[in-house]
Amino acid sequence: MAGGTYTLLIALGERAEIEVGALGSQRFEPGWYAYTGSAFGPGGFSRVERHRDLASGERVVRHWHVDALLCHGASRIGGVLRSPGADVECAVATALPDAGIGGFGASDCSCRSHLAYDRSARALLSTVSLAHARAFSRSENRTLD
Repeated sequence: MAGGTYTLLIALGERAEIEVGALGSQRFEPGWYAYTGSAFGPGGFSRVERHRDLASGERVVRHWHVDALLCHGASRIGGVLRSPGADVECAVATALPDAGIGGFGASDCSCRSHLAYDRSARALLSTVSLAHARAFSRSENRTLD
């Protein structure tokens, strides 16, 4: 399966205190979150299916910060946007509204966070779509499948 950059759109139905690995206990407000990551390993975008399995309870092993949010009972994946072949993870993440949790998903880069937040699904989807389109069009490291 081909890889690239992806953003998970995650709905959280209630306020939650969630333990996020080394980041400790974090407060999440109800609304919509966008987690941006990359999938360039041998499995490519199969990483997205792993996230779906965690969110549905079919898998329990947690590796990344987003896994803590996905395993919370009030969260669900509402959609996924992808930029196949494009290494634009940081460009997309920095173009989105910060969720206020420093270091989330950004332990291997200098970004403040790879988690965005908005109360409105429509507003966040629009912002994420635009960020992917702009980053993809500027990317020198993209392939078209």
